[in-house]
Amino acid sequence: MTKANLGLGVLALPSVFGVLGLVPGILLIVLIQSIIAYSATVIGSFKLNHPEVYSLADAAYVFGGRFGKETFYVVFTLFMVFIIGSALVGVSTSLNAVSTHGACTAVFIAVAAVAGWLLGSIRTLGKISWIGWAGIVSIMAAIITLTVAVGVQDRPSEAPQTGTWETGVKIIAHPTMAEAMSAINGIVFSYGGTPMYFGIVSEMRDPRQFVKPMVLSIFFLTAVYLIIGSVVYHFCGQYVASPALGSAGPLMKKICYGLAIPGLLASLTIFTHLCGKNLFVRVLHGSPHLSKSTPTHWITWLLCTAGSVIVGYIIASAIPIFGSLIGFIGALICPNVCIVPYVFMWFHDNWRMVAPHERTTRTKIMAGLNLLLLICGIFLTVAGTYGAVVDLINTTVDQKPWSCNDNSGSVKSE
Repeated sequence: MTKANLGLGVLALPSVFGVLGLVPGILLIVLIQSIIAYSATVIGSFKLNHPEVYSLADAAYVFGGRFGKETFYVVFTLFMVFIIGSALVGVSTSLNAVSTHGACTAVFIAVAAVAGWLLGSIRTLGKISWIGWAGIVSIMAAIITLTVAVGVQDRPSEAPQTGTWETGVKIIAHPTMAEAMSAINGIVFSYGGTPMYFGIVSEMRDPRQFVKPMVLSIFFLTAVYLIIGSVVYHFCGQYVASPALGSAGPLMKKICYGLAIPGLLASLTIFTHLCGKNLFVRVLHGSPHLSKSTPTHWITWLLCTAGSVIVGYIIASAIPIFGSLIGFIGALICPNVCIVPYVFMWFHDNWRMVAPHERTTRTKIMAGLNLLLLICGIFLTVAGTYGAVVDLINTTVDQKPWSCNDNSGSVKSE
């Protein structure tokens, strides 16, 4: 469960404090993690009531029929291809940082896409759990190194490299609506692995124990996010970068990005594989080629993983700024896979399937809470998308789609 969340999101969180301020940043992280943790608890009970559910689309079929299944199948597929796109941007940013912009950014994105396709197309990837663990170790090593580095460095990479400078740390900031929502998008994204829990609970020996490890996982994630985010922001202030690994000095910046590359490749590999499998099973459903190693089987599989990477490549090339892409995913996709469907799942089991005279006061209170969460999910999608679009317009002034410009700030830092 921790592996499903810890990765790209943590790299965007320190800049959230720079936009919102220290106290609002902490409060919003705790609030959003509480909302998403509660939403995720529904998965456990829903699975017990509907053992045939193995994915978000399966759950949507239960509460929404064919239309619900197709809708959330598309939303979940978009979620995965956007994660692929953000991983491609992360890898290209890392390569730019390590090589001091040694090649065109568009070239680095293309190289990352080819690597993602080759690694993600390995058919036995599902049995190699160490890839996920290696990714966590890589990302944790990078952010811990970053946290230590910003505490002992002379000044952040983004700060003026000569003369005096001030961190400009704000306890409470005063961002615009668009800026605040763009930052909140990053928080939502950092807890965006909820739909992956369906596969996890399906493989548990005792699904009744689902809630305990899920809550512990989210508490651990929140502790990591708060400690890393607040410490890095304390030392870097207004000069905190996104991804956060760019906040260290020139040398440590290269080291941190170098440590992060395996983790970013792990995310790219896993989501390319999962997205490809999602499409592959759909295309060959009911066909003998689904389980037989035939030419049709392999051609379809390679085309599905290639298609996933190609769409991710287009997204990464169109939005080559890491923070902007994370914000876009956090607004447009994450609320609709982390909050909204679980409200419908709760109402299906606890309201639709319960006779009116059997609805207790507690049930009615919970119904009100779930309606509030539905409104919250819709608000995060609408207002968050507005903030993401405004941020996208502002960032593409300097970083055009399919641009060769450095997206890591390495040239300036050097």
